[in-house]
Amino acid sequence: MTLAGVLWDMDGTLLDSEKLWDIGVRELATELGGRMTDELRHSLIGASGPNALRIVFDGLGLDRDPEAVAAAGRWLEQRVTELFAGPVPWRPGARDALAAVAAAGIPAALVTNTKRSLAELCLDTVGRDWFRVTVCGDEVPEGKPAPDPYLRAAELLGADPEHCVAVEDSPTGAQSAGAAGCRVLVVPCEIAVPPAPGRVFRESLVGLTVPELHAVLATPVA
Repeated sequence: MTLAGVLWDMDGTLLDSEKLWDIGVRELATELGGRMTDELRHSLIGASGPNALRIVFDGLGLDRDPEAVAAAGRWLEQRVTELFAGPVPWRPGARDALAAVAAAGIPAALVTNTKRSLAELCLDTVGRDWFRVTVCGDEVPEGKPAPDPYLRAAELLGADPEHCVAVEDSPTGAQSAGAAGCRVLVVPCEIAVPPAPGRVFRESLVGLTVPELHAVLATPVA
């Protein structure tokens, strides 16, 4: 198969932004009168905005009153906007990996569960020119772990998902990419990702080469 596209996750994969999200969600838990345990925090990694709020409210034992959930979402967005105001740190090797893919002429997409308004702040750090298309969590019917974000990105690229490699750091993201039919290069950041057919693991993006991505594409899915 020919590698038709590389589909990049953002938080925890290209940018070390999960640490900023960590501040935001822990402060949100305090704002809601609870405490964010490490177990609850880990369950949020890679989750879409609506799913994350459901997890927070359930984890804190709070009633999911629609108005309260909406208010918590607005509070978290404002806080994360403040945290993203400055340059967000890169993950090791991420910038060079993007450059290698671009130099090879392989189409790239950004596929994130983060909503568009916040993703745009991160793109100020990453740069928009690396990506032919960008897909955000509030632009698809269901965010990760559903396949929708990766299916949409492949559609916009005019590519078969089975001919694409997704680069992910979380179990939620890897599940989404695999469900869409992509092969997955997993570079864990905050939490471990379980092995599964179609997944190849790497400790970091440092030194990633295009031939390695072609090798990921050839990984059996069964």
